[in-house]
Amino acid sequence: MASISNLSRRALETDTPVMIYMQQLLRGATGCMSLAQGVVYWQPPEPALEKVKDAIKEPSTSNYGPDDGLPQLRQALVEKLRRENNLSKSSVMVTQGANQAFVNLVLTLCDPGDSVVMFVPYYFNAYMSFQMTGITNIITGPCNIETLQPDADWLEERLSRKGNESVPKLVTIVNPGNPSGSYVPDPLLQRISELCKNAGSWLVVDNTYEYFMYDGLKHTCVEGPHVVNVFSFSKAYGMMGWRVGYIAYPSEVEGLGAQLLKVQDNIPICASIIGQKLALYSLEAGPEWVRERVQNLIKNREILLDALSPLGSSAIKGGQGAIYLWAKLPNNSDDYEVVRWLVERHGVLVVPGSASGGHGYIRVSFGGLVEDVCKVAAARLKQGLEELVNNGMVLN
Repeated sequence: MASISNLSRRALETDTPVMIYMQQLLRGATGCMSLAQGVVYWQPPEPALEKVKDAIKEPSTSNYGPDDGLPQLRQALVEKLRRENNLSKSSVMVTQGANQAFVNLVLTLCDPGDSVVMFVPYYFNAYMSFQMTGITNIITGPCNIETLQPDADWLEERLSRKGNESVPKLVTIVNPGNPSGSYVPDPLLQRISELCKNAGSWLVVDNTYEYFMYDGLKHTCVEGPHVVNVFSFSKAYGMMGWRVGYIAYPSEVEGLGAQLLKVQDNIPICASIIGQKLALYSLEAGPEWVRERVQNLIKNREILLDALSPLGSSAIKGGQGAIYLWAKLPNNSDDYEVVRWLVERHGVLVVPGSASGGHGYIRVSFGGLVEDVCKVAAARLKQGLEELVNNGMVLN
């Protein structure tokens, strides 16, 4: 009988997805409430859902579509990029969500042996994408301890380093951040882009949470022959299960689109046709439809800030964007053990920070529950953290 040693090192040396661990914890606990997965509580726009009912019976829905996406959707996205994101020199490829978009890019832009840069805390699925494609030299840079924004001074030093170390092939950031809930202001984004351009490195920016900005902050994008932007319909339009995202890549880079198509044709061939049609119809609702719902999350954020208060105000970061708060546990705490204990003793689930390189932290999502339900989950979390802190417990 074959043993696990006969499996690929790429698979064996890739981290186990933290969300699979989260699902296992939920299955083993009755009545547990989740503040873990990055989801929103709303459904896609009702008019879009009505339109897609009619599209189900169209023969084209059950057939293959163009590898890079339905022409009507791609055109609508090109117009959206120009109008909303100030990206006028980008072509579009539609993918099965933003995660698949990122894998496409890693396979197209990087080779095994290349070095890449991420910032801690990083998005765990992006880290795994590098691991499973043979990119073993993953350089993790620091973020500002207060703002959780990428440290551009560190990046400048790393990209300009001389000697035997190769220049990183790719730098990636999520704006606003997952798991940090922070955002990258335009001057910093521009500086990071310029540093990558001067070094000859690709910059890949994940803009999944572009509409999820609070307190008057504004999301921006950057464009250039070295920049690729990733977007998603999942959170904005409540389309998590429909799996539609897209890549905005520089039109001026000759051959890039053709190489992306090679990867696309060998993974999904094309994104789900019914999902693409729903995405097209959802765009008709416009960004204000999304922003109205996003602003309703501010109350959830306040509820969960209170729930995390036993850890102390200085321990809680993020929340300026996206749907996450990032909090430091008492010193020497094993975040995986704390997460397991919260599930078993208090019936509430959060994400261990170690999955994102942040040992001793937790990520809390405020997007997935309506306000009244969020209050119940927050009360459980607060009770658990009070017990952890007041009793001087250190779970390790």
